[in-house]
Amino acid sequence: MPQKVIAGQTVEVDAEGYLTRPEQWNRAVGEALAQELGLTLTDAHWKVVEFLQRDFQERGSVPGMRRLNKVGGFATKDLYALFPDGPIKKGALIAGLPKPASCV
Repeated sequence: MPQKVIAGQTVEVDAEGYLTRPEQWNRAVGEALAQELGLTLTDAHWKVVEFLQRDFQERGSVPGMRRLNKVGGFATKDLYALFPDGPIKKGALIAGLPKPASCV
């Protein structure tokens, strides 16, 4: 498995940069990953990231857009404003989760 140093911590990643061991994630890693994507995380970003992590722990998969809308209470337009060009894909990456199955 490839490794990458993020926020001073060596983590295992896949070919696209997604953490392969979510337990290696912490807030500093999330912030560094967001910066690599050109994002500065706000409280609104963190609410989405925390929901993604909670839902992943409960269900074992990254939630799709419908679940983010219905269960998480996040509007699609707000998600795209926070994470342009792919809220689920970018959110999962920042949250230290695997690449969502629904994303190509």
